[in-house]
Amino acid sequence: MLLMPKRWKYRKQMRGRNRGVATSWTEVAFGEFGMKALENGYLTNRQIEAARKVLVRYVRKVGKLWIRVFPDVPYTKKWLEMPMGKGKGDVDHYRAKIKRWKIIFELVGIDRETAQKAINLAAYKLPIKVRLVERWEVK
Repeated sequence: MLLMPKRWKYRKQMRGRNRGVATSWTEVAFGEFGMKALENGYLTNRQIEAARKVLVRYVRKVGKLWIRVFPDVPYTKKWLEMPMGKGKGDVDHYRAKIKRWKIIFELVGIDRETAQKAINLAAYKLPIKVRLVERWEVK
């Protein structure tokens, strides 16, 4: 189950920049524990799915998981050994723009040690640094 938009107004987008700090989605809203990004970057739909699988396997049937990011930015790529020019490449995959301090996943129904272990295992699947945050934690 890879995440991707159902439909879009424009198939291809320009890259833009990914700088600064997130102003929304910076606090745990649904669960007790969250995975917070510590640096800017992009998460592809495959990376989000890999981290989700690790978290679901670790949480089992006692906890619940929320995914707070969605890959909606298309990433285009040209064929291998294709010469320059001749327009932009086809959409290869989708990715989510992640800014610093944004909550990526949330967990509820497990204790702190289990949440810490699950977040650490899922962090190996992601290209950005993350840390565990709690709902009642003050910034």
